[in-house]
Amino acid sequence: MTLIVQKFGGTSVATPERIRAAAERAIRAQQAGNQVVVVVSAMGKNTDMLVELAGQISSRPPAREMDMLLATGEQVSVALMAMAIDALGHQAVSLTGAQIGIRTDSSHTKARILSISTERLQSLLDEGNIVIAAGFQGIDEQLDITTLGRGGSDTTAVALAAVLDATACEIYTDVDGIYTTDPRLVDDARQVDQISYDEMLELASLGAGVMHNRSIEFAKKFAVPIHVRNSSHEKPGTLISADGEKESAAVCGAALSTHDARITLVGVPDVPGTSLEIFSRIADRRITVDMIVQNVGEEGKSDLSFTVPKDELEVALSTIQEAAEVLQAAAVLHDNGVAKVSVVGLGMTQQTGVATRMFRALAAADINIQMITTSEIKISTLVTQEQAERALAVVHQAFELDRQVPSGDPLEPVVSGSERAQTDVTEIVNRLHRVGMEELVIDDITLDNNQARITIRGIPDTPGIAAAVFEEVAGSGIFVDMIIQSFDGEEGLASVSFTIPQSQYEAALQVAELICERSQCQGMTNSPQVAKLSVSGIGLRSHTSVAIRMFRALAETGINVEMISTSEVRVNIVVDGNHGEQALLQLQSAFQDLLQ
Repeated sequence: MTLIVQKFGGTSVATPERIRAAAERAIRAQQAGNQVVVVVSAMGKNTDMLVELAGQISSRPPAREMDMLLATGEQVSVALMAMAIDALGHQAVSLTGAQIGIRTDSSHTKARILSISTERLQSLLDEGNIVIAAGFQGIDEQLDITTLGRGGSDTTAVALAAVLDATACEIYTDVDGIYTTDPRLVDDARQVDQISYDEMLELASLGAGVMHNRSIEFAKKFAVPIHVRNSSHEKPGTLISADGEKESAAVCGAALSTHDARITLVGVPDVPGTSLEIFSRIADRRITVDMIVQNVGEEGKSDLSFTVPKDELEVALSTIQEAAEVLQAAAVLHDNGVAKVSVVGLGMTQQTGVATRMFRALAAADINIQMITTSEIKISTLVTQEQAERALAVVHQAFELDRQVPSGDPLEPVVSGSERAQTDVTEIVNRLHRVGMEELVIDDITLDNNQARITIRGIPDTPGIAAAVFEEVAGSGIFVDMIIQSFDGEEGLASVSFTIPQSQYEAALQVAELICERSQCQGMTNSPQVAKLSVSGIGLRSHTSVAIRMFRALAETGINVEMISTSEVRVNIVVDGNHGEQALLQLQSAFQDLLQ
């Protein structure tokens, strides 16, 4: 018998009427011949209400007690859902995370799942019950209640689908599926029929709020297809699987994050170990870092910029001040009035000129870019918060994301196991035991020793400068890989670095010299041979240790990091070309325990 997991979010269980509608949907799935596990969130804004209530009692409530409080929201929902199914004449049993056997670590309010027991769940299912599972929560080794943090119910649902070898995981929410961007901000946002795990991971981490990145990490790691649908009707929704939409468009979606702040360290030593000194301190405080932009230094000094959540800015600044004193940095600057606008798409790997198209669209709208970082399937730019929503709309229009993609057969209400049928179930179970539920997985470590690098320093930081640079480069037929634009430490100036194939180095150098002369830049540096090293895997962003391991491994061998770019599925660094092979060996050794 096939098994499906259905998850209903807070809006889908916000009232007794909606709970009954969700119960009826679960019953229909069971009557279609499936065993059914239903995961529910707290009703409506119940969690927000509990957080507000805690704030009225204490300005700094203990994390353990917050978990005790917040977990009650889901306990109400599961009991009411089981009652609704019983009232409709069917069997149901409600279980808390602890009763299921969801074991987590002890990181209260943001715990990670270590393991899930399936014996009780499977026994109840075999007896004909619909099992109602509380999302968002588990229990640690001390038997204390823990919660999984933002998006925790999604994570619970996909994790249960993984351990129970479910045919699919259905996520029911108040929207019709995944959109090309936030439809509340861009009127012509389009629903997509299908999106890949990697694309969804990037979009989720960049501000798309429908799914949380930890749940997508589970889905990718254990080949669980996710079907996002509206709980109020039977429209097909969006399938999240290994493949994206059938058309080879460069970009599948755009995202906006307005919850970031930028920190820049000016004049740090451009020597091995600098990045390690900075980011190991950040990791020790469990501060989330997103965009990391380290540009090539000059005269022994470099500038390094990165973004952190606004609500962690104060802690991050105090931590960075400590590192700045050790490194004798010239200054620590910050800006909490920034926003991140990004585009994502698997098609970027097959097409050139994608970045230029984005930069030109922003330039035409007189929107200045403060920072740029690129990866294989993502381009992120930092702009002012005042221009953020306009920038999102402009980029969405530039890539014609409103254009309907021809679709094949409509998705069935329940996905029929195509993804998992192609995957060796035994291998999935073995991987669960080998790496743990939420352990970091490293898929590959690669070296590209055939690139060159050009840096234009002190270029005017004005709208259109990035577009002008890369239109000139593209017009000369030069293929660009990594692009980094960073804040230069001086008001009104920026630095732009990019890598190109070594075979195009001389041509790129001529173009860069022309650009520098026209823009009256402060100077240029270049290298005819650099090495690009990439660490790819699942969980790179939620495990801050990845970059730290990389920096430590290279620092111990005296290898300096020249450029950094990060994404949800890959961390790229550039080092001197003469050190490429040695750097590869160091990284392989550093991640040996995690390589699959």
